[in-house]
Amino acid sequence: MELGVNIDHVATVRQARMTNEPDPVTAAALAQLGGADGITVHLREDRRHIQDRDLLILRQTVTCKLNMELACNEDVLGIACKVVPDQATVVPERRQEITTEGGLDVAGNIQKFSDAVKRLHDAGIVVSLFLDPVAEQIDAAQQCGADAVEIHTGRYANASGEAQLKELETIRTIGKQIVDCGMKLHAGHGLTYTNVLPIVHIPNMRELNIGHSIISRAIYVGLVQAVKDMKALLEK
Repeated sequence: MELGVNIDHVATVRQARMTNEPDPVTAAALAQLGGADGITVHLREDRRHIQDRDLLILRQTVTCKLNMELACNEDVLGIACKVVPDQATVVPERRQEITTEGGLDVAGNIQKFSDAVKRLHDAGIVVSLFLDPVAEQIDAAQQCGADAVEIHTGRYANASGEAQLKELETIRTIGKQIVDCGMKLHAGHGLTYTNVLPIVHIPNMRELNIGHSIISRAIYVGLVQAVKDMKALLEK
Protein backbone atom coordinates (compact mmCIF):
# COMPACT_ATOMS: atom_id res chain seq x y z
CA MET A 1 0.00 0.00 0.00
CA GLU A 2 1.30 3.43 -0.96
CA LEU A 3 1.24 6.53 1.24
CA GLY A 4 0.77 9.82 -0.56
CA VAL A 5 1.66 12.77 1.67
CA ASN A 6 -0.31 15.92 0.91
CA ILE A 7 1.88 18.99 1.55
CA ASP A 8 -0.75 21.67 0.80
CA HIS A 9 -0.85 22.85 4.42
CA VAL A 10 2.85 23.65 4.39
CA ALA A 11 2.04 26.12 1.62
CA THR A 12 -0.98 27.33 3.62
CA VAL A 13 1.35 28.49 6.41
CA ARG A 14 3.64 30.18 3.90
CA GLN A 15 0.79 31.99 2.19
CA ALA A 16 -0.48 33.30 5.55
CA ARG A 17 2.46 35.72 5.44
CA MET A 18 2.97 35.73 1.66
CA THR A 19 6.64 34.96 2.19
CA ASN A 20 8.99 32.17 1.14
CA GLU A 21 8.80 29.83 4.12
CA PRO A 22 7.99 27.13 4.98
CA ASP A 23 8.84 25.77 1.56
CA PRO A 24 6.61 22.91 0.29
CA VAL A 25 9.45 21.72 -1.93
CA THR A 26 11.62 21.18 1.14
CA ALA A 27 8.66 19.49 2.83
CA ALA A 28 8.37 17.09 -0.10
CA ALA A 29 12.03 16.13 0.24
CA LEU A 30 11.60 15.48 3.98
CA ALA A 31 8.43 13.45 3.39
CA GLN A 32 10.34 11.26 0.96
CA LEU A 33 13.07 10.76 3.56
CA GLY A 34 10.34 9.61 5.93
CA GLY A 35 9.20 6.96 3.45
CA ALA A 36 6.44 8.65 1.46
CA ASP A 37 5.55 6.76 -1.70
CA GLY A 38 4.00 9.84 -3.25
CA ILE A 39 3.70 13.60 -2.88
CA THR A 40 0.24 15.07 -3.35
CA VAL A 41 -0.49 18.73 -4.08
CA HIS A 42 -3.74 20.48 -4.99
CA LEU A 43 -3.33 23.36 -7.42
CA ARG A 44 -6.55 25.20 -6.65
CA GLU A 45 -8.15 27.70 -9.01
CA ASP A 46 -7.71 30.47 -6.43
CA ARG A 47 -4.11 29.41 -5.66
CA ARG A 48 -4.80 29.64 -1.93
CA HIS A 49 -1.81 27.48 -1.05
CA ILE A 50 0.18 25.64 -3.74
CA GLN A 51 1.42 27.98 -6.49
CA ASP A 52 2.29 27.22 -10.10
CA ARG A 53 5.99 27.61 -9.35
CA ASP A 54 5.76 25.04 -6.54
CA LEU A 55 4.32 22.50 -8.94
CA LEU A 56 7.02 23.12 -11.55
CA ILE A 57 9.83 22.69 -9.03
CA LEU A 58 8.20 19.64 -7.47
CA ARG A 59 7.99 18.02 -10.89
CA GLN A 60 11.76 18.49 -11.22
CA THR A 61 12.69 17.35 -7.72
CA VAL A 62 10.22 14.72 -6.50
CA THR A 63 11.67 11.26 -7.05
CA CYS A 64 8.56 9.27 -6.06
CA LYS A 65 5.04 9.57 -7.47
CA LEU A 66 3.81 13.14 -7.95
CA ASN A 67 0.03 13.25 -7.59
CA MET A 68 -1.63 16.49 -8.68
CA GLU A 69 -5.12 17.18 -7.43
CA LEU A 70 -7.09 19.46 -9.71
CA ALA A 71 -10.56 20.62 -10.61
CA CYS A 72 -12.06 19.76 -13.96
CA ASN A 73 -11.51 23.12 -15.64
CA GLU A 74 -9.46 24.44 -18.52
CA ASP A 75 -6.87 26.36 -16.47
CA VAL A 76 -5.54 23.55 -14.32
CA LEU A 77 -6.13 20.80 -16.89
CA GLY A 78 -3.88 22.72 -19.26
CA ILE A 79 -1.20 23.09 -16.58
CA ALA A 80 -1.38 19.38 -15.75
CA CYS A 81 -0.88 18.42 -19.38
CA LYS A 82 2.23 20.64 -19.54
CA VAL A 83 3.76 19.58 -16.21
CA VAL A 84 2.78 15.89 -16.60
CA PRO A 85 2.53 14.63 -13.01
CA ASP A 86 2.61 10.88 -12.57
CA GLN A 87 -1.03 10.93 -11.49
CA ALA A 88 -3.85 13.46 -11.70
CA THR A 89 -6.66 13.17 -9.16
CA VAL A 90 -9.69 15.11 -10.30
CA VAL A 91 -11.56 16.62 -7.34
CA PRO A 92 -14.53 18.97 -6.88
CA GLU A 93 -13.73 22.51 -5.89
CA ARG A 94 -15.70 25.41 -4.44
CA ARG A 95 -14.18 28.78 -3.56
CA GLN A 96 -16.00 29.09 -0.24
CA GLU A 97 -15.01 25.68 1.16
CA ILE A 98 -12.15 25.28 3.63
CA THR A 99 -11.24 21.87 2.24
CA THR A 100 -12.79 19.47 -0.28
CA GLU A 101 -16.21 18.60 1.13
CA GLY A 102 -17.37 15.72 -1.04
CA GLY A 103 -16.87 13.69 -4.18
CA LEU A 104 -17.39 14.54 -7.84
CA ASP A 105 -20.74 14.13 -9.55
CA VAL A 106 -19.40 12.12 -12.46
CA ALA A 107 -22.73 10.36 -13.09
CA GLY A 108 -24.36 13.70 -13.85
CA ASN A 109 -21.54 14.90 -16.12
CA ILE A 110 -20.34 11.85 -18.04
CA GLN A 111 -19.21 13.68 -21.16
CA LYS A 112 -17.35 16.41 -19.26
CA PHE A 113 -15.32 13.94 -17.22
CA SER A 114 -14.80 11.55 -20.13
CA ASP A 115 -13.23 14.42 -22.07
CA ALA A 116 -11.02 15.37 -19.12
CA VAL A 117 -9.84 11.79 -18.58
CA LYS A 118 -9.02 11.41 -22.27
CA ARG A 119 -7.11 14.69 -22.31
CA LEU A 120 -5.00 13.65 -19.32
CA HIS A 121 -4.45 10.17 -20.74
CA ASP A 122 -3.30 11.68 -24.05
CA ALA A 123 -0.66 13.59 -22.05
CA GLY A 124 0.54 10.32 -20.48
CA ILE A 125 -1.00 10.89 -17.04
CA VAL A 126 -2.69 8.24 -14.87
CA VAL A 127 -6.14 9.49 -13.80
CA SER A 128 -7.93 9.02 -10.49
CA LEU A 129 -11.39 10.41 -9.70
CA PHE A 130 -12.31 11.53 -6.18
CA LEU A 131 -15.75 10.09 -5.41
CA ASP A 132 -18.16 9.51 -2.58
CA PRO A 133 -18.72 5.78 -1.93
CA VAL A 134 -21.82 5.59 -4.13
CA ALA A 135 -22.32 2.74 -6.62
CA GLU A 136 -23.72 4.98 -9.37
CA GLN A 137 -20.61 7.18 -9.29
CA ILE A 138 -18.28 4.20 -9.53
CA ASP A 139 -20.10 2.92 -12.63
CA ALA A 140 -19.76 6.40 -14.13
CA ALA A 141 -16.03 6.50 -13.37
CA GLN A 142 -15.55 3.22 -15.21
CA GLN A 143 -17.53 4.58 -18.15
CA CYS A 144 -15.24 7.63 -18.24
CA GLY A 145 -12.14 5.43 -18.41
CA ALA A 146 -10.60 6.33 -15.05
CA ASP A 147 -7.61 4.29 -13.91
CA ALA A 148 -8.44 4.63 -10.21
CA VAL A 149 -11.03 5.93 -7.79
CA GLU A 150 -10.10 7.67 -4.55
CA ILE A 151 -12.95 7.19 -2.11
CA HIS A 152 -13.83 10.26 -0.09
CA THR A 153 -13.56 9.04 3.50
CA GLY A 154 -14.89 12.20 5.15
CA ARG A 155 -18.14 10.69 6.42
CA TYR A 156 -16.22 7.78 7.93
CA ALA A 157 -13.71 10.12 9.57
CA ASN A 158 -16.40 12.35 11.06
CA ALA A 159 -18.55 9.49 12.40
CA SER A 160 -18.12 7.43 15.56
CA GLY A 161 -19.39 4.20 17.07
CA GLU A 162 -21.98 2.27 15.06
CA ALA A 163 -22.27 5.06 12.51
CA GLN A 164 -18.56 4.81 11.74
CA LEU A 165 -18.77 1.03 11.39
CA LYS A 166 -21.61 1.49 8.92
CA GLU A 167 -19.57 3.95 6.88
CA LEU A 168 -16.62 1.55 6.93
CA GLU A 169 -18.80 -1.26 5.56
CA THR A 170 -20.02 1.03 2.79
CA ILE A 171 -16.44 1.85 1.84
CA ARG A 172 -15.57 -1.84 1.87
CA THR A 173 -18.51 -2.69 -0.42
CA ILE A 174 -17.78 0.15 -2.84
CA GLY A 175 -14.09 -0.73 -2.78
CA LYS A 176 -14.91 -4.19 -4.06
CA GLN A 177 -17.02 -2.65 -6.83
CA ILE A 178 -14.10 -0.41 -7.84
CA VAL A 179 -11.73 -3.34 -8.09
CA ASP A 180 -14.31 -5.48 -9.92
CA CYS A 181 -14.64 -2.64 -12.45
CA GLY A 182 -10.92 -2.90 -13.17
CA MET A 183 -9.86 0.30 -11.39
CA LYS A 184 -7.39 0.78 -8.54
CA LEU A 185 -8.72 1.54 -5.08
CA HIS A 186 -7.48 4.66 -3.30
CA ALA A 187 -8.85 6.55 -0.29
CA GLY A 188 -8.38 9.86 1.46
CA HIS A 189 -9.81 12.78 3.43
CA GLY A 190 -9.93 13.11 7.19
CA LEU A 191 -7.71 10.09 7.81
CA THR A 192 -5.59 10.30 10.97
CA TYR A 193 -3.23 8.19 13.05
CA THR A 194 -6.19 7.06 15.16
CA ASN A 195 -8.72 6.13 12.45
CA VAL A 196 -6.62 4.91 9.54
CA LEU A 197 -6.13 1.24 10.49
CA PRO A 198 -9.64 0.03 9.54
CA ILE A 199 -9.15 1.65 6.12
CA VAL A 200 -5.73 0.02 5.79
CA HIS A 201 -7.33 -3.40 6.25
CA ILE A 202 -9.85 -3.01 3.41
CA PRO A 203 -9.00 -5.61 0.73
CA ASN A 204 -7.16 -4.32 -2.35
CA MET A 205 -6.60 -0.82 -0.95
CA ARG A 206 -3.66 0.48 -2.97
CA GLU A 207 -3.09 4.10 -1.96
CA LEU A 208 -3.96 6.48 0.86
CA ASN A 209 -3.51 10.24 0.53
CA ILE A 210 -3.13 11.96 3.90
CA GLY A 211 -2.16 15.55 4.61
CA HIS A 212 -3.55 17.49 7.54
CA SER A 213 -2.91 14.87 10.21
CA ILE A 214 0.69 14.30 9.11
CA ILE A 215 1.54 17.99 8.84
CA SER A 216 -0.08 18.62 12.23
CA ARG A 217 2.01 15.89 13.87
CA ALA A 218 5.11 17.24 12.16
CA ILE A 219 4.84 20.44 14.22
CA TYR A 220 5.71 18.37 17.30
CA VAL A 221 7.96 15.59 16.01
CA GLY A 222 9.25 16.80 12.65
CA LEU A 223 8.03 15.84 9.20
CA VAL A 224 10.38 12.90 8.65
CA GLN A 225 9.21 11.23 11.87
CA ALA A 226 5.55 12.08 11.25
CA VAL A 227 5.68 10.33 7.87
CA LYS A 228 7.54 7.36 9.37
CA ASP A 229 4.83 7.01 12.02
CA MET A 230 2.04 6.97 9.45
CA LYS A 231 3.96 4.64 7.17
CA ALA A 232 4.37 2.19 10.05
CA LEU A 233 0.60 2.04 10.47
CA LEU A 234 0.10 1.30 6.78
CA GLU A 235 2.69 -1.46 6.91
CA LYS A 236 0.67 -3.29 9.55
